[in-house]
Amino acid sequence: MIDLSTDYLGLRLKNPLVPSASPLSRNLDTLLRLEDAGAAAVVLHSLYEEELVAEDAMTERFLLHGDLHDAEAHTFLPDHGQFVGALECYLEHLRKVKARLKIPVVASLNGVTPAGWVDLGRELQQAGADALELNVYYVAADPLESGDVVEARYLALLTELRQVVSIPVVMKLSPFFSSLPHFVRKLEAAGASGVALFNRFFQPDIDLQTLEMVDQLALSSRDETLLRIRWIAILRSQTRLTLAATGGVYEPEDALKLLLAGADVVHLASSLLAHGPERLTHILQGISDWLMEREYDSVTQMKGSMRQSRLRDPSAVARESYIRVLDSYTPRSGVWR
Repeated sequence: MIDLSTDYLGLRLKNPLVPSASPLSRNLDTLLRLEDAGAAAVVLHSLYEEELVAEDAMTERFLLHGDLHDAEAHTFLPDHGQFVGALECYLEHLRKVKARLKIPVVASLNGVTPAGWVDLGRELQQAGADALELNVYYVAADPLESGDVVEARYLALLTELRQVVSIPVVMKLSPFFSSLPHFVRKLEAAGASGVALFNRFFQPDIDLQTLEMVDQLALSSRDETLLRIRWIAILRSQTRLTLAATGGVYEPEDALKLLLAGADVVHLASSLLAHGPERLTHILQGISDWLMEREYDSVTQMKGSMRQSRLRDPSAVARESYIRVLDSYTPRSGVWR
């Protein structure tokens, strides 16, 4: 019997497949289906900073300052006991999920400023979260803002959370840091338990008819795993943090490559949105079959066996591979005369 278990943020999981934050986790029945299909843990949908800030502003306006408009306005104020905000809805969902699921549940915070994270982190921990994923979705577009300032934003958020929560905190990162290994080392020193690689920045498009920027949502593709493979292979020998790979996993082969590079867990979202919970079972069976065919006893045995420090040619994930690939390309017959 193949041992598929793996360590994730200090938690022992039955296998390395973990559905990541997505609309799927908003529904308890869907989460139960994911668990039945083989999910070893689940990351809930994100609680957004902007949503809470807007809600607080609206509450202050209508509940605290409504009587400034008219002497009788207080009679029209809503019953305070009837108001249920986004935070309370999220906490109640978390409590219900924890009561029904047997697998670990990770809460997700999505924001860009330090203010308020202490209270949020504490409440999520008290509601039963086994860990916190901090997703700092930040587009650094200010020419006056240096890379050090951008990194400091992430570190401030992490430091603030670590002051009040004892559960593990994983940082979800973008691939755009100038020196990712150095930054990961700083996160480790600041108290992170893991990093998830990589966040996907959804790109706007241009409508040629209206000449307006329009939002565009595209699911990940399998090609996206290549960037994750490279950086996880580089980082695996440089950090003790949990490494979670997220983006582009559709088939068992995708998950296996990421595990060989050194990922502790593999997150899935787009493939589940496209194919349903059964995709988990398909990938899990494929991993098990591959390990058995090659006479591995466990995921742990093969995990990280192709990290950079173990490669016969470490340059395979460095600059030399870039040069070799470009020089080896041959155009298709007939394209160039």
